[in-house]
Amino acid sequence: MPFLGQDWRSPGQSWVKTEDGWKKTTKAENDTNNSVSERKSYCKGEHDKENLILGINYDVAAKKRKKDFLNNNTKIPYFHKDKWIYVHKGSTKERHGYCTLGEAFNRLDFCSAIKDTRRFNYVVRLLELIAKSQLPSLSGVAQKNYMNILERVVQKVLEDQQNVRPIKELLQTLYASLCSLVQDMGKSVLVGNINIWVHRMENILQWQQQLDNIQINRPTNTGMTFLDLPVSLKLNIMHRLSDGRDLVSLGQVCPDLSVLSEDRLLWKKLCQYHFTDRQIRKRLMMSEKGHLEWKKMYFKLCRCYPHKEQYSDTLQFCTHCHILFWKDTDHPCTANNPESCCKAVSPQGFINLFKF
Repeated sequence: MPFLGQDWRSPGQSWVKTEDGWKKTTKAENDTNNSVSERKSYCKGEHDKENLILGINYDVAAKKRKKDFLNNNTKIPYFHKDKWIYVHKGSTKERHGYCTLGEAFNRLDFCSAIKDTRRFNYVVRLLELIAKSQLPSLSGVAQKNYMNILERVVQKVLEDQQNVRPIKELLQTLYASLCSLVQDMGKSVLVGNINIWVHRMENILQWQQQLDNIQINRPTNTGMTFLDLPVSLKLNIMHRLSDGRDLVSLGQVCPDLSVLSEDRLLWKKLCQYHFTDRQIRKRLMMSEKGHLEWKKMYFKLCRCYPHKEQYSDTLQFCTHCHILFWKDTDHPCTANNPESCCKAVSPQGFINLFKF
């Protein structure tokens, strides 16, 4: 029978490791040490809890500042680093989902494109096409970027005093589309609060008024002007204008240019450039003297048929890797001859890429 007695591990005693070695303590001393450690752990827990609350408040404040920065408090549109986008219309093993018009509008650098004279008319035409029919298909971020880019376009026109007419037409089209969307189709087709869109419509009216009140300043230099050129050079320059409305505006400058702007050969070449022979034959107009009224035919043809669009620089689409990009930006193409796979994309072609 084993001995049942009290040994060194008896209740009420415990061993604590100290600097001098192990030391035996009593139950009273152990309770005192436990109470001290509990107070320390409690204080530490309260301190950690306070730090946690402060950290949460800091995260909430940081998120609020970030949200305010991305909202209407700033006028900086958000764009990705890469100035190209892969256009895919279905799910594959490599890629899931599809590319939308709003995503492409965010990824491509239209903010820098409006600063380039070669791309300005291209971007303005694209903004006009989106305003006519594609505005509800844009996401909230894309719609905000659209309005921010439009504001920069207006400011550029006000500073440079150029391209006033196309921007007026763009603002008029956008305002008519917004009125139709709000009144006829309902408020649900527009992303965001209706008060935000009312404020944007007020901004559009204000921009229109600023463009109506713009005054073109005469150049300060005293060198040779367009009026000082010979008649042959004036006609040569006027033959390079692709819009008949520009010829009409040029003819309103002075009587000499008014006579040159009525040149029949000028309007004939303009009709032949924009329209086919079949279209021209259907809209023939004769004068009392038996001559063709090329000027009247041009504006009548413009009302019946779309005219040819001409741009100095456009977006490019790679048929090999299905990437949409600007011409002066690189894209990850794996073709042996990437230049042969690229084709220019018109503004309407850009819209058609995202129709499913």
